[in-house]
Amino acid sequence: MPERDLQFLAELAAQLRVDSVRAAAAAGSGHPTSSMSAADLMAVLFSCHLRYDFTHPHNPGNDHLIFSKGHASPLLYALYKAAGAIDDDELLTFRKRGSRLEGHPTPRLPWVDVATGSLGQGLPVGVGVAMAGRLERLPYHVWVLCGDSELAEGSIWEAAEHAGTEGLANLTVIVDVNRLGQRGPTRHGWDTGAYARRFGAFGWHTIEIDGHDPGQIDYALGDACNTRRRPTVILAKTRKGEGVVEVENREGAHGKALKDPERAVEELGGVRSLHVEVRRPEDVPEPHRFETRMSAPPEYRVGDKVATREAFGAALAALGEARGDVVVLDGEVADSTKTEAFADACPERFFEMYIAEQQLVAAAVGLQVRGWKPYAATFAAFLTRAYDFIRMAGVSKASIRLVGSHAGVSIGEDGPSQMGLEDLAMMRAVYGSTVLYPCDANQAAALTTEMADVSGVSYLRTTRGGTPVIYQPGERFPVGGSRVLRRSPEDRATIVAAGVTVHEALAAADDLAASGVPVGVIDMYSIKPIDAAALVEAATTTGTLITVEDHRAEGGLGDAVLDAVGELGPRVVKLAVLGLPASATPEEQLADARIDRHAIADTVKRLL
Repeated sequence: MPERDLQFLAELAAQLRVDSVRAAAAAGSGHPTSSMSAADLMAVLFSCHLRYDFTHPHNPGNDHLIFSKGHASPLLYALYKAAGAIDDDELLTFRKRGSRLEGHPTPRLPWVDVATGSLGQGLPVGVGVAMAGRLERLPYHVWVLCGDSELAEGSIWEAAEHAGTEGLANLTVIVDVNRLGQRGPTRHGWDTGAYARRFGAFGWHTIEIDGHDPGQIDYALGDACNTRRRPTVILAKTRKGEGVVEVENREGAHGKALKDPERAVEELGGVRSLHVEVRRPEDVPEPHRFETRMSAPPEYRVGDKVATREAFGAALAALGEARGDVVVLDGEVADSTKTEAFADACPERFFEMYIAEQQLVAAAVGLQVRGWKPYAATFAAFLTRAYDFIRMAGVSKASIRLVGSHAGVSIGEDGPSQMGLEDLAMMRAVYGSTVLYPCDANQAAALTTEMADVSGVSYLRTTRGGTPVIYQPGERFPVGGSRVLRRSPEDRATIVAAGVTVHEALAAADDLAASGVPVGVIDMYSIKPIDAAALVEAATTTGTLITVEDHRAEGGLGDAVLDAVGELGPRVVKLAVLGLPASATPEEQLADARIDRHAIADTVKRLL
């Protein structure tokens, strides 16, 4: 590399450090030292290797840069300033109310794909973006900046194995090995070889460099771009707080603005206004799109007994044939979740993620970055392992569709380890989420299709065993709706149910009617958003609502109903799973949990 270029890169890196210090000083908080260690790495990437059109962030040929170490956001914003995407005035609004430059990056900025900051997430999401590149048959590259501390996260190694096995050569991870975490040294310190052996075992091309040598950095980035059939990790030995004696390679400086920022800026050579001309991507072909054909959703006869998971799988296969933007990911349970039907119909758009639920959800988030419509499925209980990824998907306002099968005690003999009993609460708590729980096959098929165009994180809960079909084929079930299944002017109470308990509620209502106690029944298939109008009407006319759910009492259907009608003051009684289940038949499980038809009828009689 010519001496003139090396000098420019050194000056640009110094500017990035200065601006990181200044941004944190203006905010009075932040992570300038974590930004300073990676400044040389990013200076070379932006100047020599990144292909990105900042005026058109949705250009399909753009590379993708994900700051997995999202706390180094001052560096990212300093890069945006150097590229001319923001100005110095905006840089100094860092972390201030109303600023786009938040403490950790979010897609509020058009050049940020996903929110980061919860460590261990950038690489798994980057894997999903790289998978999308293969689907689209486009030459863009995915760059992920990681810190060495986050390599302790299990999600990193889920991602490393998937990327290595799939040979994602369009993915490069740059690890800023600065040796120091939040409270002291990291597990392996500056032993880049320890990390190289681990990545190498997963099939990665590994490069170890001095992260402050522009020549080595340039060579490594170029080598990564030229590597075929496997991803690359660049392990860069750096010094935290590089360039300022007060904090360089010192413990106790993490996550703090510098005590004397003016002196630090002077030590770094003062404020600069260098501009880096990031090269735009060359003309690229349109993203590959898959052929589609007319395909009708499945239809089921009223009175038949069909599992909602079966209907979901059949509807998903039909949806995939009709829409080329739908992709499906499964956690090695496709024969149980029934996504295998999609795999047979659309094999190029089906991804087996194995038993790695964090990578399952992260890949879905990465795929939606590129406009795909991902459905990710596993047992409802196992989605708890990926909850931080689901939470961060909400922060990113990512549109992903999650499907949890085998929910509730009604799965039967498998016992409590397999029973999703917390999933409704978990999903309801996610920002902007949608939570759906169908009770029969036609409803499940309709909601599967409805989800395709739902924004944000959406969740469909399916049932293992067969349930009676009560709705006609072709009926619509809009998100936010409900169905009144029993109602009369003489109703003494209203039973609100969802999923498997709808059928128990109907049986209880019929038994009660035969004994002269009429009650209403509402199928609350949309738990979030919930049909508040229907609930208010029922609460006003009958005065008593009894919620019944195959879920824990905390945070599920009952609490959703309370949230909707609590200010009106009706009596709301929650029937839910209170004890710890054991192995038993589905019918025994419902009876033991006191959520079957007999328990519902007994509750109504007791209340009235």
